[in-house]
Amino acid sequence: MSIIEMCQALQDTTIGTQLRESVWVFPILEGTHLLTITVSVGTLLIMDLRLAGLLFTRQRVSEVTLAVMPLSIFGFVVMFITGAFLFLCQAVKAYSSVYFKLKILFLLLAGLNALVFELTMRRKVHEWDCDAVPPLRARLAGFSGMILWAGVIAAGRTMAYNF
Repeated sequence: MSIIEMCQALQDTTIGTQLRESVWVFPILEGTHLLTITVSVGTLLIMDLRLAGLLFTRQRVSEVTLAVMPLSIFGFVVMFITGAFLFLCQAVKAYSSVYFKLKILFLLLAGLNALVFELTMRRKVHEWDCDAVPPLRARLAGFSGMILWAGVIAAGRTMAYNF
């Protein structure tokens, strides 16, 4: 079975069809997806701006992290779930879209950026927690996060307007 055939099978499930054909559920899913992107990426932007040394420079990086990450994680979880349902509704169109593939690429790269930061720089945050301008690698992670999440959003919105 090819990937496109798997997408067709997903799309043709009872839940995929019901979601796609619903007058209310699809728009609610899409609206929730967009709102939780705002929550998740908005709070990550605050964190990335702090890592870049551009915002909240008088606050510890660890304080900013504690303040924003619970909201960011909540937003990401809901965004991921609603995105999965949106994909289920239109799997063939999504998979056939170059913008969907770009969105997934940017999403994976943003996740890799966060993982590398967590495995390397987070361990030593106590050494530079109070610095107004964090070390170069932390700043690069912050700038990279901003660029990659902007790519996720731009590709996702472009995809939605090309369906």
